[in-house]
Amino acid sequence: MITNLTPTSAIFLANVNRLERSLAEANAEISSGKKVNVASDDPGEIQSLLQLRTDERQNTQIQSNLNSATADADSADTALASAIQLMDTAVSLATQGANATTTASGRQDIAQQIAGIQAQMVSISQTQVQGRYIFSGDQENNPTYQLDLNNASGNGVDMLSNSAATRQVEDPQGGTFTASETAQQIFDTSGASVFAALNSLRLNLLANNQTGIGNAIPALQAASQHLNTMEAFYGNVENRITNSQAFANQYDTQLKTAISNIEDADAASAALLLTQSNTALQASMQAEGKMPTSSLFNYLG
Repeated sequence: MITNLTPTSAIFLANVNRLERSLAEANAEISSGKKVNVASDDPGEIQSLLQLRTDERQNTQIQSNLNSATADADSADTALASAIQLMDTAVSLATQGANATTTASGRQDIAQQIAGIQAQMVSISQTQVQGRYIFSGDQENNPTYQLDLNNASGNGVDMLSNSAATRQVEDPQGGTFTASETAQQIFDTSGASVFAALNSLRLNLLANNQTGIGNAIPALQAASQHLNTMEAFYGNVENRITNSQAFANQYDTQLKTAISNIEDADAASAALLLTQSNTALQASMQAEGKMPTSSLFNYLG
């Protein structure tokens, strides 16, 4: 291939191209604030950068899931605190109903109060957060129980679903943990059923059965103790979530710092490079303009 460029001119053009690339890179860094905009900007770091961004997206999703779990656990804790207060009231009413001085009419009135507590307890079992029934396990679009005081065999309630709570919350430090219990586990567990204890008390009050009323008190106390255990479970969940959120937040800062170290431009260095490259380019142009343009052919006749 024949070229009209002298070696000196070729070197000059190569230097101009290099300086123009430096100018373009410096301008890109300053305008975007990034020193890595495309893979070719720093091929050696691109794999690390991609992995860091993947880790950042995953951590962001974990943070979102933890926030959702926090809302559920806080609501569950509050709901169970209310349920425990209702059970304390029920025990007090049962003690009053078991008293020999209480009349049949008085026990009828107490039975109505217990029915009100049953309705409130079912409502608590239907606690919702953003339209989700948090005690309905994996079938969170529907409540587990509804009130039915005519259903004696069903402890004053109808079971609408029986779904387990299988979902796990991811811990950013590794592993997963269970963050919820079902309405059946909380309110209708064998041997400590809140619904069964309340309904038994109500029926004995309606029947004016003093002995049965007295026998219902230990069942109420056992159910109340179970509710306390469930509240403690959610307290532990809240602590676990808080620790996980603290770790996730710290990890997020670390990831952002690592990403910034790779891709963020050093404004001062980029500005200096821009100035130096521009100065060098101008100097090269001026020097090239002063080079002699005569050749051997100018002296031949």
